[in-house]
Amino acid sequence: MKVLETIKRIFITIIGVIYFTFALAMTILLLNFNDYGVTQFGDTSFIILKEKVSSEEFKKGDLVIVETIDIEDIQKKDTIFTYRVDAKGGAHIELGKVGEIYPDDNAVSFENGDTYSMEFVAGEATKVYSGWGTFLSIVESQWGFLFIVLVPCFLLFIYQVYALIVEIKYGAEEN
Repeated sequence: MKVLETIKRIFITIIGVIYFTFALAMTILLLNFNDYGVTQFGDTSFIILKEKVSSEEFKKGDLVIVETIDIEDIQKKDTIFTYRVDAKGGAHIELGKVGEIYPDDNAVSFENGDTYSMEFVAGEATKVYSGWGTFLSIVESQWGFLFIVLVPCFLLFIYQVYALIVEIKYGAEEN
């Protein structure tokens, strides 16, 4: 019987470590949002394509790792990601091929004529993870984080308080 109890404790410990590592990683991702609602570590951004973009290379639901680039490193015909802020203040991801570069104005324009200040240029894609963006967008959403991370932690806390009260009231179990 002690063998099964030991196996149960090991299994629960492994599940707990995996869950809390996941919760910690998701919290770190959320705490590193930039001004446009994109997770950013230094010069690397994790862009989730929530909308269809005009490229066969990228699809809705992809997670794209984007590296920030300087205006000196941008060439015509490069494909870059930019942030577009709408009238309500919501940020959207745009993708386009560079048509013109304006170093004096610190801006670039796409072939379709849209012009962006370098402040709104996210950078150039380095890696693409198909389908991972959908998963990450659910976890990083307010409701996803609430139900995947916070509610289970709260329930575990309540259970621990209950176990402490039972132990105080009835004493520890004797083996």
